[in-house]
Amino acid sequence: MKLDILAFAAHPDDVEMSCGATIVKYASLGRKVGIVDFTTGQMGTRGTPELRLQEASRAAEIMQLVVRENLGFEDIFFKNDIDHQLEVVKMIRKYRPEIILANAPQDRHPDHGRAAEIVKAAVFLSGLAKLETTLDGEPQTPYRPRSVYHYIQSTMLKPDFVEDVSGYWQQRQEAIAAFASQFHDPNGNEPETFISSPIFLQMLDARGKMLGQSIGAEYGEGFVVNRNLGVNDMFSLR
Repeated sequence: MKLDILAFAAHPDDVEMSCGATIVKYASLGRKVGIVDFTTGQMGTRGTPELRLQEASRAAEIMQLVVRENLGFEDIFFKNDIDHQLEVVKMIRKYRPEIILANAPQDRHPDHGRAAEIVKAAVFLSGLAKLETTLDGEPQTPYRPRSVYHYIQSTMLKPDFVEDVSGYWQQRQEAIAAFASQFHDPNGNEPETFISSPIFLQMLDARGKMLGQSIGAEYGEGFVVNRNLGVNDMFSLR
């Protein structure tokens, strides 16, 4: 299955919190969109790997994904090495997306920046004709996507562009809420974490409004790039 957009994430819920409305937007517009999570978040304070997978499946339904996979990498301890890069290469060659979305290049959680570097390396490797990979016993052909964009996570980075996601924010909120084990529950007894505070979700909402306001929209999601963006017509820019 060829995808229009493939988002990679170190943990289930990374995409939902950072570019979930963008995912919802393009899926709603008929684009084929998928997510590949690296880990099940098994080292997280709250929830279990089994529960996180169930939550990820529910979020996928809400966002209208055509596919969601989990590579089963070891949370916290996965490395930016050839073995992990090749697993990502296999996913790129399998789904052949036009656009890849990846974790933030810098963030408070070390997995995020490391995941971003793995994807960046895998995108280059995936296009090499002499690099052979197989999936389910079948050889894969080289492929390199058109663009790679990094979504913004806990640490606020200056975006290179902002996607107008007005009209898709509520569905994004529903996708985040699918990960009930990770967020604030006034009746729960789970230990508090960085993201389980009500203030954290308020911050995400405020950021969406701030980025939206910066482009004259109600809500926005920001992205950073590894190279300069090119335009064919400056009159089409907002």
